[in-house]
Amino acid sequence: MGVHKNSPKASPKQKSATLKSLLDHDSRYNTSSRQSHTDFSSSEYEEILSLVSYCSYTYTFTDPSESPSLRNLKREKLTKLLSIIKPLKNSVAPDEILSPLFAMIMANLFRPLPPSNTSIASISPDDDDFVATSAAAWPHLHLVYEILLRLVVHLEAKTLREYIDDFFVLNLLALFQSEDPRERDSLKNVYHKIYSKFHSSRSFMRKAMNDVFLHYIFGGDEKHCGIGDLLEIWGTIINGFSVPLKEEHKLFLMRVLVPLHRPKGLQAYHKQLAYCVYQFVEKEPMLGVVVVRGVLRYWPMTNCQKEVLLIGELEELVENMGIEQYKILALPLCKQITKCLNSWNSQVAERALYVWNNERFVKMAMEGINEVFPVVVRGMEKNIKGHWSKSVRQLTENVKEMLEEMEPFLYSKCLSELDRYDSVSREEEIRRKEMWGKIEIAAKMNRFDYDS
Repeated sequence: MGVHKNSPKASPKQKSATLKSLLDHDSRYNTSSRQSHTDFSSSEYEEILSLVSYCSYTYTFTDPSESPSLRNLKREKLTKLLSIIKPLKNSVAPDEILSPLFAMIMANLFRPLPPSNTSIASISPDDDDFVATSAAAWPHLHLVYEILLRLVVHLEAKTLREYIDDFFVLNLLALFQSEDPRERDSLKNVYHKIYSKFHSSRSFMRKAMNDVFLHYIFGGDEKHCGIGDLLEIWGTIINGFSVPLKEEHKLFLMRVLVPLHRPKGLQAYHKQLAYCVYQFVEKEPMLGVVVVRGVLRYWPMTNCQKEVLLIGELEELVENMGIEQYKILALPLCKQITKCLNSWNSQVAERALYVWNNERFVKMAMEGINEVFPVVVRGMEKNIKGHWSKSVRQLTENVKEMLEEMEPFLYSKCLSELDRYDSVSREEEIRRKEMWGKIEIAAKMNRFDYDS
């Protein structure tokens, strides 16, 4: 093979080019190019592939035949892999690394979860005695979540889009059923970062979360532990909605958030749900009418804990609404609060009475004063005369004094009408008893005639 005449003269010691030397040269060129493109040295590149290959093997942590030393070795290798990936910022990692890396992540995370033995209805966020079930493989899982989070945060969306698709998102959502709160916290961070970065996938991700909620509400899935975590993600999403709200977002409020007040397990996620609802009403106060009517429609009949929570939520909603909404809601709201203050459960009754300390609630009641006062006065007098709890009777007296000071004439008028109503009711009761007495006598006479 000759040398081109315009080329530098070849060294006498230089060997003629062979296929092997050309391949070696091309390999060295690709290695140097890859190193400059990904910020990885050749040794780090090979080390990453070796670590990923080893960490793709999963341990159950429940099989007695598994070697503890090998499990510890995998944890060390995951830690090493995380330390290599940590400095990665705004780089474009090659498919030769990302493809096996995401395969390893999916092999470790996307696993069948053990069946849950705890209904969400039995979980209270304030229950100090409740012990959450820990994921057995958490020593490995938390490192894998950290690796995934680093990739999502530091790599560009166009690089990640090939690996984080709809299938990946749905599998992440399925893991929210984990009973380990540490895993759900990690999932929450990852899912929210993906939502923030992948603008084109946001609609799908919202719909996927809505499907989980609807299945929980109407599908009888009372063992889903991640409803509160998903609502927390939604809280940050709603916070970014612009005003006026899109019709799609209003439908989400009416068809998903409001019905979430119905399930028995409300106390496990009520704080996050109330925050989401409050943000909607804060952005568009007129939506408060829809929410309050929905909450009243799903009001519990025998669950006192839910009643206490819902009374507090209604009080917060009232603070964010205006005069027009007050005129619409004054009577139905005060009817429900009056029913609650007449409850034989002292906690429900006291919580309903404390609502009258809220200036905004009192202002709302005054908007429908002619319709509201007769209902409220009847409930107050019923408590004072017959409630078993001394503290409830005392609180009722305090509220009565406040209302009498505000509208003495109207309160007196309502008392007079109540006395007249009670008098008529007593007369009707006497007549009813007399009528039944006559019917019983006639029945006995007929029986006597029949026997004779």
